[in-house]
Amino acid sequence: MNNLDIATIVVIAANVLVSLKGFNDTVFFERYKFGIGQIQAGQKERMLTSGFLHVDVAHLFFNMFTLYFFAPVVVNWFSSGKFLAIYFLSLLAGSLLAVYFHKKEPYYSAVGASGAVTGVLYAAILLQPNMQLGIMFIPLPVPAYVFGIGYLLYSIYGMKSRMGNIGHTAHFGGAIGGYVGTLLFMPQLLVQEPLMVGLLAIPIIILFIMAKMGKI
Repeated sequence: MNNLDIATIVVIAANVLVSLKGFNDTVFFERYKFGIGQIQAGQKERMLTSGFLHVDVAHLFFNMFTLYFFAPVVVNWFSSGKFLAIYFLSLLAGSLLAVYFHKKEPYYSAVGASGAVTGVLYAAILLQPNMQLGIMFIPLPVPAYVFGIGYLLYSIYGMKSRMGNIGHTAHFGGAIGGYVGTLLFMPQLLVQEPLMVGLLAIPIIILFIMAKMGKI
């Protein structure tokens, strides 16, 4: 399986098993999905459990397919333990950012591993910014750092316009978690790759400036 280590296999298996349970048990799904009102009422565990639920098979497959390709990059640079740390840090960062931006929307809800997966993706991009990524509808591969910056700028647009039934906020928060986690585990990147570290921080800085100005 693309040289997947045991930690990645366990994460994928957990997502599959919990999601399958949610597909067939509405009460279970509703109890553990991300919900602002319920979290504010004290059910903080939803910030974690919602990351293992998915809307349907396609949603689950897309997240696990992305994780399948980018988890090995993070594991190979660090270790299984640090990969798990980045995964869960990204999951929680995505939930925390969603709580922050949607705190006045008690009926806001979401599910999916997208925040955690986006964090792993952004960590992989920070570690290997020049790897080439093939993107649908674009005939030539693009450098990973270009994709990463573009994706987060698109996420800001999605957050501002409330475009589609997509958790753009969780994606962005997950990316922040992956970015911060990678620098915590490899602070030498600040010296070795200052340009890439700076470039990949640009969308994050833009988001918080816009939030400070009330533009999002």
